[in-house]
Amino acid sequence: MPFTEVADRIWVARYDWFDVNVTLVGGADGLLVVDTHASALAARGVVEDVRRLGAGRVVGIVNTHEHFDHTFGNGELRAAYGALPIHAHETAAERTVPAGERIKALYDADPDDPHRDEVLATGIVPADHTFSSAVTLDLGSRLVELVHPGRGHTAGDLVVRVPDADTLLAGDLVEESAVRDAVPGFGDDCYPLDWPLTLDLVLGLTTGSSVVVPGHGAPVDRDFVEEQRNTIGIVAETIRDLASRGVPVGEALEAAPWPYPREELASAVRRGYEQLPRSQKRLPLV
Repeated sequence: MPFTEVADRIWVARYDWFDVNVTLVGGADGLLVVDTHASALAARGVVEDVRRLGAGRVVGIVNTHEHFDHTFGNGELRAAYGALPIHAHETAAERTVPAGERIKALYDADPDDPHRDEVLATGIVPADHTFSSAVTLDLGSRLVELVHPGRGHTAGDLVVRVPDADTLLAGDLVEESAVRDAVPGFGDDCYPLDWPLTLDLVLGLTTGSSVVVPGHGAPVDRDFVEEQRNTIGIVAETIRDLASRGVPVGEALEAAPWPYPREELASAVRRGYEQLPRSQKRLPLV
């Protein structure tokens, strides 16, 4: 059975493509699906696995952010279960279609990718139930909190807190997957300087006994999240230090030791320099 119960009525399925997690949160009224995989074809497998689990009917969807590996199954879930509400932070909902079109263009340019056709064939369905700070969903016997803790992996990250099960679904604000050696996803839309403070808020939503489900990889505990927060903090402070000393952005990766491989940090450094206020930069910087 792909879905494994990690806490009371919370099941996680890990799929090989991207080592991505799809999570079910169960209540008296049915199941909330958190993230929907990377294509309509992949989501059909998710639907089969949900039905095989037999834990109830699906009553809603949550997207933890706008990236296609978490949203491209939205349409297929609706095809299977009807006009489900899709919940996301307002920024993630706004960016789902343009982010999806960008990834489609990348797949279109790579005819050798085995997933090319299924990605290109997938319709992009953004969330239609949005919030700015926090919202509570009622699943009957269970309340589920959606919280936007701040910017990090993207501008529209949310976490899903299930208080009665002491469980937090962290999306890609937390990375565990061995496929990436647990390196967080510092992409072209990340906010490396904000990310540590965002994880401080995430940590405030957990306890020493919490189960934390990342967007990719195995569930972790609070200590794992705290360690990753501190390492991302080193990235942020290194960027600030280099910029304050006038190191050009093009030389920054080679100018300091980094806690993650340099090849994973090019976007983080560029984005960090862009986001620094002028008062924290020593000119000239190019």
